[in-house]
Amino acid sequence: MSSFPDYYAILNIPKNASADDVRQAYRKESLKTHPDRLVNASPEERKASTEKFQAVADAYYVLSDPQRRREYDALYSSRPGAEKSSDPNASTSFFNTFANMFAGAGGGPTGAGEGAAGQGAAGQRPDPEHVFSDVFEDLLRPEVERRTPWWAWVGGISGAGLGFIIANIPGVLVGAYAGNRLGAIRDAKGKSVAAVFAQLGGAQKAEVLRALALKVLGSAMY
Repeated sequence: MSSFPDYYAILNIPKNASADDVRQAYRKESLKTHPDRLVNASPEERKASTEKFQAVADAYYVLSDPQRRREYDALYSSRPGAEKSSDPNASTSFFNTFANMFAGAGGGPTGAGEGAAGQGAAGQRPDPEHVFSDVFEDLLRPEVERRTPWWAWVGGISGAGLGFIIANIPGVLVGAYAGNRLGAIRDAKGKSVAAVFAQLGGAQKAEVLRALALKVLGSAMY
């Protein structure tokens, strides 16, 4: 008997969670599981993180849209508790079986990149990076609209730390570059902040994600 994904457990929210609760929970869980935070991880660790990140995106995709959530809840209620699982593999199996059920669903969260919540086409599994880019832009908007050098400061501090550890100036420059690139709404070519983030190197992405986690989760340990 196959496991059924418990998307409420994956997002750590109750079944009666509001739409805002779902979005806030996704922010936290996506930052915890984003594979780009694992700079020195083994292939196995990165694979596990990627699977969790995908399952979190799946959960947000399903629960953030009223119609998809109603259809999911009908299935959820019909399954015994023993079948429900927060294992990412359960989500993979779910989309392999039920993806077409969402083909006629609504438009999904506002601001998603391709289709509903980053979905490229109806009936396909959501792209986790597109789902994350919607929330990523939202998280950066307050700093961007205030036009403060918040990210530049974060980048400079993290870069200075690297420079102290490896005893060279490029560490400072790398951190400052990441901060400055993400400290504006658009670069000279008109790219979004999420697009600029996608072009950064692995270490730079990790520093930015850690700073976001500190802001959202209130802890540098995540």
